[in-house]
Amino acid sequence: MFTIKVVESSTGKPANYKKVAVGFKGLLGGFTKDQYTNPSGEAHFDYDNGEAKVYVGGKVVYEGYVSGRIVVYI
Repeated sequence: MFTIKVVESSTGKPANYKKVAVGFKGLLGGFTKDQYTNPSGEAHFDYDNGEAKVYVGGKVVYEGYVSGRIVVYI
């Protein structure tokens, strides 16, 4: 289980209602179901941690190990 927090880089404020997806690497990879950020800019995923790419609005905003809470800026 992990959380992706999306922050507007121009204002530093949480980005509300942004579509977030995570694509995992490796043989057992695949994509999560799309989640939308809440008013706090957070999207919660009930998936195992692992190496992945984080997409916001279809664009890669993070690449690396996802676990716990990841903050990305758009």
